[in-house]
Amino acid sequence: MSLSIRNQIPGTVTSVTTGEAMATVRVRLDGGQDITAAITAEAVKELGLGTGTAVRALVKSTEVALATGPVAGLSIRNQLPGTVVDVATGGAMASVKVDVEGGSLTAAITKDAVSDLGIAAGASVVALVKSTEISLSTV
Repeated sequence: MSLSIRNQIPGTVTSVTTGEAMATVRVRLDGGQDITAAITAEAVKELGLGTGTAVRALVKSTEVALATGPVAGLSIRNQLPGTVVDVATGGAMASVKVDVEGGSLTAAITKDAVSDLGIAAGASVVALVKSTEISLSTV
């Protein structure tokens, strides 16, 4: 299957906590960072997810926010530090490629945000992704 989602980072499931309808799946990315995906309990079963399962964390670029440093007091737990390697700006939006340990992420943010935050190649940033915006695929 081909996907338009370019943010695909490999990892391994470290735990699954299943509720009635939803589950949280902890994944250790190949770069060593831990992330959490909130997916349906049905998806956990259909994908056969359990501790040790190799997966890819998939995130649309429109669901990646950027900060200039770690953010406290926020419900978003998936915070991946990285370095900006490319910024492509258009009339209103920008595509920002960020290298993180074990892979890379692209964030689609406004051109104004790039300017206001001083985002440029070489800048340190933190990519923020809500757990409900992470999909998982088995490898």
